Amino acid sequence: MPALLLLVQEGEFTPFSINTGLIFWTIVVFGVLLALLWRFGWPAILKTVEDRERRIQQQLEEAERARAEAARLLEEHKRTIASAKAEAQEILARAKAVADKERETLLAKARQEYEQLLERARQEIGAEKEKAIEALRREAVDLSIAAASKLLEAQLDSETNRKLVMEYLAQLEAGRTS
Repeated sequence: MPALLLLVQEGEFTPFSINTGLIFWTIVVFGVLLALLWRFGWPAILKTVEDRERRIQQQLEEAERARAEAARLLEEHKRTIASAKAEAQEILARAKAVADKERETLLAKARQEYEQLLERARQEIGAEKEKAIEALRREAVDLSIAAASKLLEAQLDSETNRKLVMEYLAQLEAGRTS
Protein backbone atom coordinates (compact mmCIF):
# COMPACT_ATOMS: atom_id res chain seq x y z
CA MET A 1 0.00 0.00 0.00
CA PRO A 2 2.83 2.45 0.55
CA ALA A 3 3.70 2.04 -3.09
CA LEU A 4 0.26 3.12 -4.02
CA LEU A 5 0.48 6.20 -1.92
CA LEU A 6 3.75 7.15 -3.48
CA LEU A 7 2.23 7.08 -6.90
CA VAL A 8 -0.50 9.46 -5.93
CA GLN A 9 1.05 12.85 -5.94
CA GLU A 10 -0.56 16.01 -5.14
CA GLY A 11 -2.73 17.38 -7.87
CA GLU A 12 -3.30 14.10 -9.58
CA PHE A 13 -6.88 12.81 -9.98
CA THR A 14 -7.94 9.57 -8.30
CA PRO A 15 -11.36 8.02 -7.94
CA PHE A 16 -11.37 8.94 -4.26
CA SER A 17 -10.23 12.53 -4.58
CA ILE A 18 -12.66 15.47 -4.43
CA ASN A 19 -12.53 18.13 -7.11
CA THR A 20 -14.80 21.08 -6.29
CA GLY A 21 -14.58 22.64 -9.70
CA LEU A 22 -15.72 19.41 -11.31
CA ILE A 23 -18.56 19.13 -8.84
CA PHE A 24 -19.63 22.71 -9.63
CA TRP A 25 -19.66 22.18 -13.40
CA THR A 26 -21.37 18.81 -13.00
CA ILE A 27 -24.13 20.49 -10.99
CA VAL A 28 -24.40 23.32 -13.57
CA VAL A 29 -24.59 20.89 -16.50
CA PHE A 30 -27.07 18.78 -14.58
CA GLY A 31 -29.19 21.87 -13.83
CA VAL A 32 -29.10 23.03 -17.46
CA LEU A 33 -29.91 19.58 -18.66
CA LEU A 34 -32.71 19.34 -16.11
CA ALA A 35 -34.07 22.72 -17.21
CA LEU A 36 -33.94 21.71 -20.89
CA LEU A 37 -35.60 18.42 -20.15
CA TRP A 38 -38.14 20.19 -17.95
CA ARG A 39 -38.84 22.71 -20.69
CA PHE A 40 -38.75 20.48 -23.79
CA GLY A 41 -38.52 16.81 -22.83
CA TRP A 42 -40.99 16.57 -19.98
CA PRO A 43 -43.99 18.01 -21.94
CA ALA A 44 -43.23 15.66 -24.85
CA ILE A 45 -43.00 12.71 -22.47
CA LEU A 46 -46.20 13.79 -20.69
CA LYS A 47 -47.94 14.30 -24.05
CA THR A 48 -46.86 10.82 -25.18
CA VAL A 49 -48.02 9.28 -21.90
CA GLU A 50 -51.33 11.17 -22.06
CA ASP A 51 -51.82 10.13 -25.70
CA ARG A 52 -51.11 6.55 -24.78
CA GLU A 53 -53.48 6.82 -21.81
CA ARG A 54 -56.16 8.30 -24.08
CA ARG A 55 -55.65 5.50 -26.66
CA ILE A 56 -55.88 2.88 -23.93
CA GLN A 57 -59.07 4.52 -22.60
CA GLN A 58 -60.54 4.60 -26.12
CA GLN A 59 -59.62 0.95 -26.63
CA LEU A 60 -61.25 0.10 -23.30
CA GLU A 61 -64.38 2.00 -24.32
CA GLU A 62 -64.40 0.29 -27.72
CA ALA A 63 -63.94 -3.06 -25.99
CA GLU A 64 -66.86 -2.25 -23.69
CA ARG A 65 -68.99 -1.21 -26.66
CA ALA A 66 -67.97 -4.39 -28.50
CA ARG A 67 -68.83 -6.46 -25.42
CA ALA A 68 -72.22 -4.73 -25.13
CA GLU A 69 -72.82 -5.25 -28.86
CA ALA A 70 -71.82 -8.90 -28.54
CA ALA A 71 -74.21 -9.32 -25.59
CA ARG A 72 -76.98 -7.62 -27.59
CA LEU A 73 -76.29 -9.83 -30.61
CA LEU A 74 -76.25 -12.90 -28.38
CA GLU A 75 -79.65 -11.97 -26.94
CA GLU A 76 -80.97 -11.26 -30.43
CA HIS A 77 -79.59 -14.60 -31.60
CA LYS A 78 -81.26 -16.37 -28.67
CA ARG A 79 -84.56 -14.65 -29.48
CA THR A 80 -84.19 -15.58 -33.15
CA ILE A 81 -83.51 -19.21 -32.24
CA ALA A 82 -86.48 -19.25 -29.87
CA SER A 83 -88.65 -17.69 -32.57
CA ALA A 84 -87.45 -20.22 -35.12
CA LYS A 85 -88.16 -23.09 -32.72
CA ALA A 86 -91.64 -21.74 -32.02
CA GLU A 87 -92.27 -21.30 -35.74
CA ALA A 88 -91.04 -24.83 -36.42
CA GLN A 89 -93.38 -26.17 -33.73
CA GLU A 90 -96.24 -24.20 -35.23
CA ILE A 91 -95.46 -25.51 -38.72
CA LEU A 92 -95.31 -29.06 -37.38
CA ALA A 93 -98.62 -28.59 -35.58
CA ARG A 94 -100.23 -27.19 -38.73
CA ALA A 95 -98.79 -30.03 -40.82
CA LYS A 96 -100.11 -32.56 -38.32
CA ALA A 97 -103.54 -30.90 -38.36
CA VAL A 98 -103.57 -30.91 -42.17
CA ALA A 99 -102.47 -34.57 -42.20
CA ASP A 100 -105.21 -35.47 -39.68
CA LYS A 101 -107.79 -33.58 -41.70
CA GLU A 102 -106.62 -35.26 -44.92
CA ARG A 103 -106.74 -38.65 -43.20
CA GLU A 104 -110.29 -37.96 -41.99
CA THR A 105 -111.26 -36.82 -45.48
CA LEU A 106 -109.81 -39.98 -47.03
CA LEU A 107 -111.51 -42.15 -44.40
CA ALA A 108 -114.83 -40.43 -45.04
CA LYS A 109 -114.38 -40.87 -48.78
CA ALA A 110 -113.47 -44.53 -48.30
CA ARG A 111 -116.54 -45.03 -46.06
CA GLN A 112 -118.72 -43.32 -48.65
CA GLU A 113 -117.32 -45.52 -51.45
CA TYR A 114 -117.80 -48.57 -49.23
CA GLU A 115 -121.41 -47.59 -48.58
CA GLN A 116 -121.98 -46.99 -52.31
CA LEU A 117 -120.45 -50.36 -53.18
CA LEU A 118 -122.51 -52.02 -50.45
CA GLU A 119 -125.70 -50.34 -51.68
CA ARG A 120 -124.93 -51.26 -55.30
CA ALA A 121 -124.26 -54.85 -54.20
CA ARG A 122 -127.57 -54.89 -52.29
CA GLN A 123 -129.39 -53.55 -55.34
CA GLU A 124 -127.71 -56.13 -57.58
CA ILE A 125 -128.52 -58.86 -55.08
CA GLY A 126 -132.13 -57.61 -54.93
CA ALA A 127 -132.36 -57.52 -58.73
CA GLU A 128 -130.87 -61.01 -58.99
CA LYS A 129 -133.25 -62.19 -56.28
CA GLU A 130 -136.21 -60.77 -58.20
CA LYS A 131 -134.94 -62.43 -61.38
CA ALA A 132 -134.52 -65.70 -59.53
CA ILE A 133 -138.01 -65.42 -58.01
CA GLU A 134 -139.46 -64.64 -61.43
CA ALA A 135 -137.58 -67.55 -62.95
CA LEU A 136 -138.84 -69.80 -60.14
CA ARG A 137 -142.40 -68.59 -60.71
CA ARG A 138 -142.15 -69.37 -64.40
CA GLU A 139 -140.69 -72.75 -63.60
CA ALA A 140 -143.43 -73.31 -61.01
CA VAL A 141 -146.06 -72.27 -63.56
CA ASP A 142 -144.58 -74.59 -66.16
CA LEU A 143 -144.38 -77.43 -63.61
CA SER A 144 -147.93 -76.72 -62.42
CA ILE A 145 -149.23 -76.73 -65.96
CA ALA A 146 -147.36 -79.90 -66.76
CA ALA A 147 -148.67 -81.52 -63.61
CA ALA A 148 -152.21 -80.32 -64.24
CA SER A 149 -152.19 -81.42 -67.84
CA LYS A 150 -150.99 -84.87 -66.86
CA LEU A 151 -153.68 -85.03 -64.27
CA LEU A 152 -156.34 -83.92 -66.60
CA GLU A 153 -154.75 -85.61 -69.49
CA ALA A 154 -156.02 -82.96 -71.60
CA GLN A 155 -154.10 -80.27 -73.33
CA LEU A 156 -155.24 -76.85 -72.30
CA ASP A 157 -154.22 -73.55 -73.79
CA SER A 158 -150.85 -72.83 -72.22
CA GLU A 159 -151.26 -69.03 -72.26
CA THR A 160 -154.58 -69.19 -70.42
CA ASN A 161 -153.11 -71.64 -67.91
CA ARG A 162 -150.16 -69.39 -67.28
CA LYS A 163 -152.45 -66.45 -66.66
CA LEU A 164 -154.51 -68.45 -64.18
CA VAL A 165 -151.43 -69.68 -62.28
CA MET A 166 -149.91 -66.19 -62.18
CA GLU A 167 -153.14 -64.78 -60.75
CA TYR A 168 -153.16 -67.55 -58.18
CA LEU A 169 -149.56 -66.92 -57.19
CA ALA A 170 -150.25 -63.16 -56.96
CA GLN A 171 -153.17 -63.90 -54.64
CA LEU A 172 -150.94 -66.12 -52.53
CA GLU A 173 -148.28 -63.47 -52.34
CA ALA A 174 -150.81 -60.73 -51.51
CA GLY A 175 -152.18 -62.87 -48.73
CA ARG A 176 -148.68 -63.49 -47.37
CA THR A 177 -147.76 -59.77 -47.30
CA SER A 178 -151.02 -58.65 -45.68
